[in-house]
Amino acid sequence: MFFASDNWSGVHPAIAASLNQHSQGAVAAYGQSALDRQVAAQFNEVFEREVAVYFVGTGTAANALALSAYNRPGGVVLCHAEAHIHVDECGAPEFFSPGAKLAAVSGAHGLMNSAALASKLAGFDPQFVHGGQPMAISVSQPGEAGTLYSAAALAEISQLAHQHALPLHMDGARFANALVATGLTPAQMTWQAGVDVMSFGGTKNGCWCAEAVVFFNPEQARQFPYIRKRSAQLFSKSRFIAAQFLAYFQNNLWLELAAHSNAMATLLRQAINSSPTSRLAWDGTTNEAFVIVPNAAAERLQAAGSMFYDWPVPDPADFIIQPDERLLRLVTSWSTSQQEIEQFSDFLD
Repeated sequence: MFFASDNWSGVHPAIAASLNQHSQGAVAAYGQSALDRQVAAQFNEVFEREVAVYFVGTGTAANALALSAYNRPGGVVLCHAEAHIHVDECGAPEFFSPGAKLAAVSGAHGLMNSAALASKLAGFDPQFVHGGQPMAISVSQPGEAGTLYSAAALAEISQLAHQHALPLHMDGARFANALVATGLTPAQMTWQAGVDVMSFGGTKNGCWCAEAVVFFNPEQARQFPYIRKRSAQLFSKSRFIAAQFLAYFQNNLWLELAAHSNAMATLLRQAINSSPTSRLAWDGTTNEAFVIVPNAAAERLQAAGSMFYDWPVPDPADFIIQPDERLLRLVTSWSTSQQEIEQFSDFLD
C-alpha cells in the first residue's frame, strides 16, 4: 500500500526495455545523436508546433532553470503560496536566478486566483526600484492540491502575464495526469492557453529519470544551452533520457499510464467516501487524494505497512480537522493496483 508519492514507483517495462536497447554501441554525445533528434521531433508532434526541448535530470532543475532564462535585476517570480517551487525546492529557483525571489499569490485549493494575481502585479511600480520587478508567473498543472486549472483559467492568467510583458511558466511534473483528467490536448493546455515555457515531467509517470524544459517559442531559448551547461544539467549520455521519452510517447503510453494512476485515485476517493469515519478534504480528478482520517485509523494503516504523508492544513481551509484526526495526502501511480486500494480500505475503519 504505497501512497506516499508517485516518485516511489518503478520504471515501466517498455521504458526499461528502451533504455536497454539504446545502451548498445557508440553514438554522439551531448544531445547530438539521431535518437535525441528523433525525440525532439516527437515533442514537436505532441505539442503540434515547433518547440525547443532540453533534457534535464530532475523536476527541480527543470523549474529552476526554466525560470532563470527570464531573470532580470530585482526579478520576482509570482506563484501560488503552495507551489512546489515555493515550498519544496530548497531555494533552487532563487539560487539559479541570482538576486531573484518568489512572491506568493493566494488562491483556494492550490490554484492561483487571477484577481489576487492582478492585485499583486498592480503593486509593482516600475519607477520604484526598491521593490524589484516581476520577471515571470508560474503555475503548477496539476496544482499542489491535486486540482486543475481549466483552459479558460490558464488563458486568464496568461493574459495578465502578457499584459505585463511577462512569460508564463508551467510546472508540469504531473502533466500527463492533468491531460487525462481534463481531456485537453497538450497544445490546448499549454501554448494555446498562453504558456511560454514548461517543465515537462516523466519521472513520476513511469520513467526512470526523464524531465525536460520546453520552450514554445524557440527564440526565447537562445541562452538556455549555456544556462543548462553552467548548471551541470547537460548530460553527455543524453540518449538515456531520450530513450525513455521515446518509449514514453510511443503508442501514447504516457497517457495510458496517467489514466491508470488517475483511475486508481478515483477508486481511493470512492473508498474514502464510503467510510463512516473518514472523508475527503476536497475533491479531485488526478492521482492525488487529500483525506481526513482518525488518528487511530492512520496508525492502523501504518502498522499494516501503508505508506503516505501527513499534509499541512492549507490556509485558509474550508474544513475543520478535529484533534483526533489527521490530514493525509495519498498518491497513486502507474503501478498502483486495485488490490492495494482494497487493502487500504479494509484497514481504514
